[in-house]
Amino acid sequence: MDRPVQATDPSSTERPSLRELATDPLITRDYEARPALVYESLRARHGAVAPVDLLGVPVWLALGYAEVLEVMQNRDRVWSKRLDAWRDYAEGRVPRDWPLLPALEVDHVVFQEGRRLEELRGAYHAALRPFQDPASPQARELRAATARYADELIDVMTEGSGGSGFADLSAQYARPLPLMVVDRLLGFANGAGDEVLMDMWRVLDAGPDSGPALERLLAALAELAAAKMARPGDDFPSHMLAARPEFTVDELSRELMMLVGVAGDFPGVLINNTVVEVINGGAGVRDSLSAGLIRETVNRVAMASPPMANLTMRCPSTDVRLGGRLIRAGEPVMLSVAAAHADPAFTGGAGLDRADRVYQTRAHLAWGAGPHHCLGVELATMIVETAIDRLFARFGALSLTLPPDQLPWRSSPLMRGLRSLPVRYELAPRPAQPVPSPAPQPVFEPEPDAPRPEQPRSALWRFLRGLRRGAR
Repeated sequence: MDRPVQATDPSSTERPSLRELATDPLITRDYEARPALVYESLRARHGAVAPVDLLGVPVWLALGYAEVLEVMQNRDRVWSKRLDAWRDYAEGRVPRDWPLLPALEVDHVVFQEGRRLEELRGAYHAALRPFQDPASPQARELRAATARYADELIDVMTEGSGGSGFADLSAQYARPLPLMVVDRLLGFANGAGDEVLMDMWRVLDAGPDSGPALERLLAALAELAAAKMARPGDDFPSHMLAARPEFTVDELSRELMMLVGVAGDFPGVLINNTVVEVINGGAGVRDSLSAGLIRETVNRVAMASPPMANLTMRCPSTDVRLGGRLIRAGEPVMLSVAAAHADPAFTGGAGLDRADRVYQTRAHLAWGAGPHHCLGVELATMIVETAIDRLFARFGALSLTLPPDQLPWRSSPLMRGLRSLPVRYELAPRPAQPVPSPAPQPVFEPEPDAPRPEQPRSALWRFLRGLRRGAR
């Protein structure tokens, strides 16, 4: 590993800074259509670390697997995700209207370091444990609820179709399912999470109404945080408070927003990418799902098509060498997981679509590594596995209505996901159900506070039924 180079090293004053280098724009039409070709072109011209223009701001883009992993692991403790570690930002050279700035200025766990990071990650670990430990009743209930939500979405998608039809699996299944799970995790009462789900979509899509949606989202999460402080329950916010009682309403609401944004979007992108992999892979890949290899399939897709293609920037506290480049203190380095997974030094020159490369999927970086490694891996994986299991159990046949290279992608500097996933489907025959015996009449009335079945989500269901009508 290259060791840090002190600012007094003569080479640090002789070499130009990032702002002085010529940079090529990263986000172009070529990037939207075939980002892998853009990464390889940058690697051929610049090596493992390339200077690029990110929507008008110069950044270093780490393309090499070893370099990305080195920064993630941060063994020398020189790399910081704190926004104030970015020299151009601290000195006012980043335009206030830079599109990525609002997301980077939210002060939550993703952008913390040191003791603060350890404290917040400790709270997350404790709060997620009941919902990720397969032996816990909360985790079993959450998995069962996820399967039930998946079946409900499929029922709405196929209602009145006569057993076959067309659908957009992204809008009608892959995107709403994780948000429904997050809604349950947050513990919203009486379906109040409906509008939060819809506003989260608006924020993630960064459309013209994303600003007002963000304000409503933060207000709703602050109200939820205050409610859980007053009356905790068996949900994620309450477990966070139990682990770290000193949370303020504002602090907790920011952490809840991070959970909604990451857990609500990342699994949906991975569901879409896995569906495409299974459809394109033919009968062999689908048979592997029946053989219980869903997790291996999901892992391989996460390596070949990571949902978060590029990660938010890290800045070194001192001059360092990375991939043969001198990175000056305070210069931003964006880590490209997608490029790292395609690095010939990692793949050995073989393509990522090679089935015999499954053994390497556990070395992928889609979940991060080091101090910022994703704490919700099991939660996200459960959502994706359950979604894939229910989808291919319910549909006897699924086929794309567009060639794979014509599928529309959501272009983003960070995420790489489908905008829509148009398919033609045929429902699998339902197994015959035994005729139930007449139920005995109850000898007592249930108590007024007895648990009731979950009520349909009005706003979300109206939206999804509207999509179904529009698809006809």
